[in-house]
Amino acid sequence: MNFYFLRTLKLGLKSLLLQRMRAGLAALGIFIGTMTVIWLVAIGEGVSYQAQQQILELGAKNIIVRSVKPVPSGDGEQSNSRFPKYGLLREDYERIVSNIPSISRAIPMREIVYELRVEDRNADSKLVGCVFDYLELNRLQVARGRWLSPRDDGSKVVVLADETAKKLFPYQDPIGKSVWLGDDLYVVIGQTQPRDAAAAIGGSLDARDFNRDAYIPLETLRIHIGDQVMTQVGGNRQGEIVQLSQITVAVRSVETVDEVASIISSLLQRFHEQDDYAVVVPKELLRQAERTRAMFNALLVVIAGISLLVGGIGIMNIMLATVTERTREIGIRRAIGAKRRDIIQQFLSETLLLSGGGGLLGVLCGLMVGPLFSLTRQLVTSVSPDLLPPIVHAIEPRIALWSVGLSVFISLGTGLIFGVYPARKAAMMNPIDALRHE
Repeated sequence: MNFYFLRTLKLGLKSLLLQRMRAGLAALGIFIGTMTVIWLVAIGEGVSYQAQQQILELGAKNIIVRSVKPVPSGDGEQSNSRFPKYGLLREDYERIVSNIPSISRAIPMREIVYELRVEDRNADSKLVGCVFDYLELNRLQVARGRWLSPRDDGSKVVVLADETAKKLFPYQDPIGKSVWLGDDLYVVIGQTQPRDAAAAIGGSLDARDFNRDAYIPLETLRIHIGDQVMTQVGGNRQGEIVQLSQITVAVRSVETVDEVASIISSLLQRFHEQDDYAVVVPKELLRQAERTRAMFNALLVVIAGISLLVGGIGIMNIMLATVTERTREIGIRRAIGAKRRDIIQQFLSETLLLSGGGGLLGVLCGLMVGPLFSLTRQLVTSVSPDLLPPIVHAIEPRIALWSVGLSVFISLGTGLIFGVYPARKAAMMNPIDALRHE
């Protein structure tokens, strides 16, 4: 049986070699389709990987623990207090850090609405008491001066956001100048660059305008302003007693986010009598990236599949022409005893050789997507450095093994499907009519 199969393939190969140009053009469509599947999926995987890495940096591995003001019940002491006490405690931060070894860092912060003054100018800003890591967490950049450092703890220094600095110092460099925060003077040591508003990204839970902030050391806020504050903005006076507004917990692996969030919820539940906190997991960012990648890959496979379909139609067209040209040969084989299945096997072997050969060459070229993509990028850059957008320079194709198997399967399947009709047409010929064919 194996000998018969090999002999059929050998006969099919000889038949194809008699029409090299025609066979090559027929296999070219399968070659292009197979290579396209691997290339498009590899580039799509590269784009998806870059997007997921950026999403991870934006906060997919962060757990945001935030103070939430409870809804007054109307009959308790809390509702009658002028300064309601609620939210996260410094002890909560210590418990999280000391009891959960799988976290990479925990960043506390306290924010209040506060008025900053310089001579006759003022700005209602969000005063943020934070630590050194707050800069990297929220992807802020320093435009002038420097950021807060651990040695500033307890000192009256402030870093102004872009819009806040321009309101207080419209024509001056604010570095080294003094700003009134309440009854205390603070020295400006830095100014951050403009930044777009963000929602649930990095260390931000709400839609935040970082350009209107002012940043002081968390320890400075505790010592000089305290937990009990009364603010007046737009004629409204609000008081509260809150130690920490938020703790952003970063874990080492995305897979442990849900587990760590559950542990944090259990810890806080033991020491809080009221629901004055919220644990938020922004991992939906990563899930959305996964869904986008799946849809993107499906679209690419459909586009490449169309190329394979066109290649298959080309093979069927070639094989139909071959059947017509070899009608007399088919009649002779039938006359000397060849059965219909022998004719079908002969023509199917030829189509499989065409599609399989084109598919294998397409796989080999598809596996070269990385070097060829880099070479093309270098050539384009050498001709015009600004022609390609920055994202193209960051993309590195990532070959997906499933795309290789899928492309080979589709190419062989295409050859088989589109070769059945010509093979059956050849097998169903009447031997007498075939021998008379000129």
